[in-house]
Amino acid sequence: METFLHLVARDLYQKTGNDLSRTAVVFPNKRASLFFNEYLAAQSDRPLWSPAYISISDLFNQLSPLKTGDPIRLVCELYKVFRQETGSQETLDDFYFWGELLISDFDDVDKNLVDADKLFSNLQDLKNIMDDYDFLDKEQEEAIQQFFQNFSIDKRTVLKERFISLWDKLGAIYHAFRSNLEALGIAYEGMMYRRVMEQLRPADLRYDQYIFVGFNVLNKVETRFFQLLQEAGKARFYWDYDVFYTRLSHEQTPPFTHEAGEFILRNLKLFPNELPESCFDALRRPKQVTYISSPTENAQARYLPQWIRTVVLPTGVAEKENAVVLCNESLLLPILHAIPSEVKNVNITMGFPLAQTPVYSLVNALIELQTTGYRPTTGCYTYQPVLSVLKHPYTRRLSAAAEALEQSLVQNNRFYPLPSELKQDDFLQLVFTPLSGSAPLCAYLSEVLKQVAVLYRAEPDAPASDDIFNQLYRESLFKAYTIVGRLLSLMESGDLTLRTDTLKRLLGRLLTAASIPFHGEPAIGLQVMGVLETRNLDFRNLILLSLNEGKLPKAGGEASFIPYNLRKAFGMTTIEHKNAVYAYYFYRLIQRAKHVTLLYNTSSDGLNRGEMSRFMLQFLVESPHPIERRYIEAGQSPQSARTICIAKDEAVMRRLCDAFDTRIHPRAVLSPSALNAYLDCRLKFYYRYIARLKAPDEVSAEIDSALFGTIFHRTAELIYTDLTAHGKEISRDTIEQLLRDPARISNYVDRAFKEDFFHLPENEKAQYNGTQLIHASVIASYIRQLLRNDLRYAPFHMEAMEKHISEDISVDTPLGTLPLRIGGTVDRMDAKGDTLRIVDYKTGGSPKTPESIAQLFQPAEGRPGYILQTFLYAAILCRQQPLKVSPALLYIHRAASDAYSPVIEMGPARQAKTPVSNFSFYDDEFRAFLRALLQEIFSPKEAFTQTEHTKLCQYCEYRSLCGRG
Repeated sequence: METFLHLVARDLYQKTGNDLSRTAVVFPNKRASLFFNEYLAAQSDRPLWSPAYISISDLFNQLSPLKTGDPIRLVCELYKVFRQETGSQETLDDFYFWGELLISDFDDVDKNLVDADKLFSNLQDLKNIMDDYDFLDKEQEEAIQQFFQNFSIDKRTVLKERFISLWDKLGAIYHAFRSNLEALGIAYEGMMYRRVMEQLRPADLRYDQYIFVGFNVLNKVETRFFQLLQEAGKARFYWDYDVFYTRLSHEQTPPFTHEAGEFILRNLKLFPNELPESCFDALRRPKQVTYISSPTENAQARYLPQWIRTVVLPTGVAEKENAVVLCNESLLLPILHAIPSEVKNVNITMGFPLAQTPVYSLVNALIELQTTGYRPTTGCYTYQPVLSVLKHPYTRRLSAAAEALEQSLVQNNRFYPLPSELKQDDFLQLVFTPLSGSAPLCAYLSEVLKQVAVLYRAEPDAPASDDIFNQLYRESLFKAYTIVGRLLSLMESGDLTLRTDTLKRLLGRLLTAASIPFHGEPAIGLQVMGVLETRNLDFRNLILLSLNEGKLPKAGGEASFIPYNLRKAFGMTTIEHKNAVYAYYFYRLIQRAKHVTLLYNTSSDGLNRGEMSRFMLQFLVESPHPIERRYIEAGQSPQSARTICIAKDEAVMRRLCDAFDTRIHPRAVLSPSALNAYLDCRLKFYYRYIARLKAPDEVSAEIDSALFGTIFHRTAELIYTDLTAHGKEISRDTIEQLLRDPARISNYVDRAFKEDFFHLPENEKAQYNGTQLIHASVIASYIRQLLRNDLRYAPFHMEAMEKHISEDISVDTPLGTLPLRIGGTVDRMDAKGDTLRIVDYKTGGSPKTPESIAQLFQPAEGRPGYILQTFLYAAILCRQQPLKVSPALLYIHRAASDAYSPVIEMGPARQAKTPVSNFSFYDDEFRAFLRALLQEIFSPKEAFTQTEHTKLCQYCEYRSLCGRG
């Protein structure tokens, strides 16, 4: 395959010989020069003078006395002019982002040599003197007439008035802005280009010959520049195209102008090609073209190894003759991970996104911490931004106290920590010092980034792979530091004044747009590149990924203050230009390739419509070659559920017995929770009580049902502890007095929150967020409901609150008789007459009526485990005191009715239910089932297996561990 650059190199050498020292070869971008130099060197068997290689933008920079201005500085200078010309009081924060649009419009005006006075003249005058615009061709006249037809100055609205008032000022803003920039010695690119053309003389050109290679669409400045050099005899032109989309489209019936050849045809007329047309009939030569649809973006990356092994390796060509082109550049990382080991060298033309490095997440976390994460009114931080900073790997490496501090905040639910409690070492002192204002925030970020830089000092003994990553992260750190420093210097000089929210958006935009260039040898290795980097380059084997509509060409038009019709009338860039440019890139790229593989994503999500690019559809119709259609299917292999069974061998039996043996652990208790866990899922019992696996604590502003119940229980305990301070009897008067004092009830709730949620001392005030205030209000209403229910039951004696009870019991095991202790904590015990009532509070759920004692011990999805718990407590107390024992479940949210009774009832379905008012009648039967259950738990024949009732797995903390997640 003879590439375009090879053709140019051979022709240039034949025409100029060995001495190219006075020649400059100009490319649209810099990358092509590296390949061209290699081809040129191959033309001679002896040393030759190399030409100068330069991009078109660098060429204009060399010819201009002005320097390209910093984009932020340019917006600041424009803002000064805007306020001066309009008298507007608009802040820089509001102006900044549309100021960028205005500079973009001015840039387009200058690059296309538009008469700004005529463009920005009063719209009424423009309409009246249309006949004087003899510079407009027929199509441009129609465009401007269409504008006035649609705009209709005569029918003014508020929006039109605002547009006209701004439009009439744009001319003055444009001229004043350019004057100010020239006085400062800086310019935006279009201004620089235009100024060069206005002042350029052929004598100013340092080279004898300028060779222009591989250009496509030319703006007016470039066209005028090329003409100037052509007239001076200093220019040669090499255009890359294919007759398929230039000449052949005109020979069809009916003839048409192919959009890929639109600009090339203009260029060929103005600047004849040095190469004959016979060199540009490559697209019709035999080639293998494959279209592949993919269900996802990542599936395309996973296809890459197959493409390399089935297409690239069998051809045996050099690695540099193969290219992976990404229409969606966010695929870079998946592609790098997908490249197989058979590929020895890879050259990446795109930069690594700064947004995918740790420094980006750190800067974002720090900005969030110091803006929305800090409350000046309370002097506190909010927990989520604090945790984001503490969890960051850079913080962990720079602060030995970060991990322990994070765990402390999680365990104590410190949602609003004070700066003083966060400053536990020098680095945390720096990070958690509150500040305000944009300049202090930039200075703060700079100082933190300096501290992080210490991590990347060269370590002589570090592995090579570590050094590669260190280089990448060091580069990203320097890039971020430079961007922040640039903003800071503009603020300190007074050229930039921003609110912190605007700074936050601006910095986010700058960091997201930044990339870290890869270092390497571009002329070797598999080429991984974006679409723009492919200009002038040809490859034997080519694969394009994400060739979707919206990716190529890019979706949407450019935002602009200049309406489309006026842009078209004055010869400025329009959406048609962009589509034609990308059509050229597409056809030029595939015209010399032997194997072309085009992939697109069929999923419809976000802005992606799941459609192949219009260029693929167009080539499907026009292609002179058969096109193979393939489909990538996502492999759907159902995950087989793992069967986990822990046999009770000698080691497991020893751990099981030791866990509950009161001789080894005097305080060990086999609780109702443990028994319910076993009945629900034996494996869950093993994980929790034998293997001692515990899910990590996570801080959350949300209060789940368990925590809600805990706070309610603690509130009730605090209330009745105070009410029984001078005696156990609870009278109606006592309860009524409390119900008439809602502030006192709220105080009890507040104390419970501070103890069980915020973990604060009693004298420190808790800070609630909105959700927590709602929960506190609901708990207070539940407490009032509890008191009203107790008012109907009063008078009674409060025997105990949150009382721990237990009973010693033994069970036979292969290791001998095992002494156990069963028991737990009773929410409340109260007595009235000859009855001791055991009350278990319930703040959620619905009451159930068991048919029998046996049902409590039979594993099932709807088994009422909480009744088993209450009955176990009743069985223990039946034998420890003389009163009748009545187990009760008090559903607070259902206790409003006067007829409500918390006493548990039992009985078969569709029959009358019997209240369990004296548990002694059920004690023997209950204990028989309990003993059988204990014997089963400690039997070596009964393995720890997974439950068959998978609904129970839905909220189990071990579901991912056993494969049920």
